[in-house]
Amino acid sequence: MGSWREELDRREAVTAERVEALRGQIAELSEQLEVAEQQLSRLQITRETMDEILGERTEVDAQHGLTAGSDAEGEVKDGASQHVRAAGRVIGAVLVPQRVAGMDPTAELPEDYGEILAVLAEAADGMRAGRVAAELGIETTDRAKVEGLRSKLKRLVARGWADQQPSGKFTIANEVGVVGD
Repeated sequence: MGSWREELDRREAVTAERVEALRGQIAELSEQLEVAEQQLSRLQITRETMDEILGERTEVDAQHGLTAGSDAEGEVKDGASQHVRAAGRVIGAVLVPQRVAGMDPTAELPEDYGEILAVLAEAADGMRAGRVAAELGIETTDRAKVEGLRSKLKRLVARGWADQQPSGKFTIANEVGVVGD
């Protein structure tokens, strides 16, 4: 064995390497913790937003006097939406109701859908999804956002709020007729 100074230098070097390795692990774990905390925050915000949306939908349903009936499997059905109850929570709410005579889009539809209808109302001959996106301030170069808007337009068509022409243009739907006409 060498001198006590050589042994001390060797031990000091080994310990310094271990300290650096542990600092590296701490830095890596800190990054992982930050990512996990951000994900948790987003999930909590999503939960709060969905609770808020579903609470508003329930309030709107109550204002319109809609009554909910349930079947044996726990499905709750009402005039504006279909929900599935899971562990006491309502999931799968239809946020765009089927249009019926006398419905006011500003009261019945979520804000983003109402904005889409407002843009369509300004165009006499209809608009393609890209033009609607531009009018709403959505970057038309971002294909994913334009396609997301197109799916909202098609949802409005499917629920009777808008029409789609064979040319691909979207327009406001004509007034819904009264049942029995």
